[in-house]
Amino acid sequence: MLLLLLLVFLLLLLLPLAVLWRQQAQGPGPSWLASLQHRVACGALCWAAAWQQWRLEQSTLHAGQRQQQALRWCLKGAQGPHSPLRGSTGSHQPCLKLLGNCVASRGVYDVFGATDMTTFRNHLPLTKASQAPEEESGEQLLPPTSKQQHGEASLQATLLGLAALNQAYPAALAPGSTACVTPASPWPHPLPWPWHALSQGSPPGVKDPRALLLEALRSPGLRALEARTAVELLDVFSGLEADGEELAEAIAAGNPGAPLPTRAAELREALEQGPRGLALRLWPKLQVVVTLDAGGQGEAVAALEALWCQGLAFFSPAYAASGGAVGLNLWPEQPAGLYLLPPGAPLIELLPVQEGGQEEAATTILLAEAQKGQEYELVLTDQASLTRCRLGDVVRVVGAYNQCPVVRFICRLGQSLSVRGEDIGEDMFSEALGRAVGQWPGAKLLDHVCVESSILDSSGGSAPHYEVFVALRGLRNLSEENRDKLDRCLQEASPCYKALRFRGSVGPARVHLVGPGAFRALREALAASPAAPFPPAMPRVLRHRHLAQLLQRRVVS
Repeated sequence: MLLLLLLVFLLLLLLPLAVLWRQQAQGPGPSWLASLQHRVACGALCWAAAWQQWRLEQSTLHAGQRQQQALRWCLKGAQGPHSPLRGSTGSHQPCLKLLGNCVASRGVYDVFGATDMTTFRNHLPLTKASQAPEEESGEQLLPPTSKQQHGEASLQATLLGLAALNQAYPAALAPGSTACVTPASPWPHPLPWPWHALSQGSPPGVKDPRALLLEALRSPGLRALEARTAVELLDVFSGLEADGEELAEAIAAGNPGAPLPTRAAELREALEQGPRGLALRLWPKLQVVVTLDAGGQGEAVAALEALWCQGLAFFSPAYAASGGAVGLNLWPEQPAGLYLLPPGAPLIELLPVQEGGQEEAATTILLAEAQKGQEYELVLTDQASLTRCRLGDVVRVVGAYNQCPVVRFICRLGQSLSVRGEDIGEDMFSEALGRAVGQWPGAKLLDHVCVESSILDSSGGSAPHYEVFVALRGLRNLSEENRDKLDRCLQEASPCYKALRFRGSVGPARVHLVGPGAFRALREALAASPAAPFPPAMPRVLRHRHLAQLLQRRVVS
């Protein structure tokens, strides 16, 4: 097998080498080595993606067996000499003892029958990821993928995503045609040589966002624009408009001996025409925007599609939860939001969502048992911690790929609002807010977060209520009539909320318009916290006072 791989690699190397040698003999090319690296990288990518596609096909055809294998890996890791649970006297110890006895009596391949799987679940109870991950607490439980984000699913998402992007937009991966404008990439798994040649549009090792943006602005021939998440790309375009003249001057100065006055003039002219279609004015050949999908990104994608990135396709290679890829996007030509749940590591279980959101005891199921049309909460277990963690991410099964479910992500359970037991979910609130903003003339929603009034002590003797902070485009002031529309939309969406409002048990939602840069400052504060979900997930409900006060200080209306 190794010999075969070596022969394939040599062929991939020698064929482009011969072609480029002939081109070099005819005349000097602009970047001979870069072209060679790119040809080798594309060839290696096609081979590696085909291999990953075959592995994915085989694993999804036998999803039950593949998940049992993942469970065995978890067991072996728990019993290994370097396991964090070795010598544990806590709640994991009875489970390890039981499983160890099973292995001794019947062998590891016989442990995970139906009865023993139930026993495994009973002795390894479900735990919850923090519903307030932005809080500063030393006792929070972080989901397992936050420490093991470069797993099998991340590698598959990256290789298959790059191959799909190359097939849909062949010029997007040409040398100098792609630029990433955020310090982190949207691709879940870092790629070694030779694949790093596919992202030559961004200078290697540069982490300064301003330097990355300048490099992209100096390249008018870009075909693909990358950012880790849509909300970060929103911040990039907002900053570009705010600092446009300073960036134009930096471009005009250029590198020593290479000033770019024409490009600086193009930037100024593009900015003068406003945000709508700005990306295509800056990069006329741009075809696709690549970002990593995660919780709380929908509003940013909608705003980018309507304004700065109007007319461009969006592509996400994966859905990320708690720092790792849990869903693969195998259909770039389909509408965004469909992902395959793979059966490899980390192990994914599905917990049926109870009607009304009750915390009743429920048994998790494996991927092959998922039913179309049903909603489930994701549960992750990994080899490193042997922790079965409820992520809070809820999915709806919309189809199947062999024996594995194809899902659409619906909401996050930890992002619900409840001041009197009404339980307004993330999806319900976002839909109501969208309808309300649609009734505000000229307004386009960019961002929002909610705070329960008890966090800010803002009730002042009145009924508890929601404090809603929004960032808008096209509207500078909010009238009382516009503010009231959100409360009416919430009453239409939730009969329980309407009843509480009628009785006066809950006060009307209070809407605050924040100034430019407010949400960027919030994301910087979130990213500075080791327990924060951002990036990649953007919280829509804040449960820590200092973060809510950060936005409160930036209210303009």
